[in-house]
Amino acid sequence: MNTAEAKQIPRAEAKQTLKTSGLVLHGAAKYDLTLWFLTLGREKVFRERVLRLARLTPGERVLDVGCGTGTLAIMAKELVGPKGTVCGVDASPEMIARAGKKASKAGVEIVLKNALAEALPFSDGHFDVVLNTVMLHHLPGKLRNQCASEIQRVLRPGGRVLAVDFATSPGERGIVAHFHRHGHISLAEMVDIFNETGLEIEESGAVGIGDLQFVLGVAPCCK
Repeated sequence: MNTAEAKQIPRAEAKQTLKTSGLVLHGAAKYDLTLWFLTLGREKVFRERVLRLARLTPGERVLDVGCGTGTLAIMAKELVGPKGTVCGVDASPEMIARAGKKASKAGVEIVLKNALAEALPFSDGHFDVVLNTVMLHHLPGKLRNQCASEIQRVLRPGGRVLAVDFATSPGERGIVAHFHRHGHISLAEMVDIFNETGLEIEESGAVGIGDLQFVLGVAPCCK
């Protein structure tokens, strides 16, 4: 998608409740507060570290799957510059609406769609980079695999996916556990999920903030 094509798409589309067996978060303001707690008050540092791990460069086409309230997508657009494009998708219309307001306030042109992670509304090989942060644990097992397959499908050959999520033990206690009771996923499972799609895992490990972990996968140059 080039910049001209992106501007033909409304900033926020299709405000409706989509059917999915995954967990859909609708409280946009609460989401921002929760993420602040889960990153131990270091959300900006977390976002910056995620984008460094993704290795974004000017002119790239980026998709943020489960974009939430749009903070990461907006920061990604600033990195890829005017010749790059950033799209964000989320199953919650409330999240998309808040993301649109944030983008307008920041004066940043991004494309936002109300869509499911397991059914991405894009053609094959459409993106250079796909970001998937702190949302994979919201999906039940089967949908996790479907989401990973969709990410692989929309990546161009040689494209990258960066997945970040929590590894918190269900037995953890404390204020972080209170806000984090919705789930976790092991690093080994994340690696397996993306390996099974045919992606090559280039790097994985701890993000360096709390129990956040990451997997960086690359789509084969010849599918």
